[in-house]
Amino acid sequence: QVQLVESGGGLVQPGGSLRLSCAASGNIFSVRAMGWYRQAPGKQRELVASITIDSTTNYVDSVKGRFTIFRDNAKSTMYLQMNSLKPEDTAVYYCNRQPPRSDYWGQGTQVTVSS
Repeated sequence: QVQLVESGGGLVQPGGSLRLSCAASGNIFSVRAMGWYRQAPGKQRELVASITIDSTTNYVDSVKGRFTIFRDNAKSTMYLQMNSLKPEDTAVYYCNRQPPRSDYWGQGTQVTVSS
């Protein structure tokens, strides 16, 4: 059973940066497409960024040019570099397969963008 653990969230001012990490218990990143998701209060969870096995990336329009998804297969870790953060980026961020598996959801990491 694969376990995914997110970390790196926190409180940051608008315009600031954070790097989220997703550590996997198994070597999932080299065999599955993966994604970063987020859920803001009162909203549905949405896919923010995804990366395929051959490292093709895709982003939701609201984060294009600001967020970068990448992974280190040797470390079994996936990352989300978030720059120029905005208050509307405030959410709990999760990693999972793309498409997601219900049994892979972890606790997520809270990102709060506020002055």
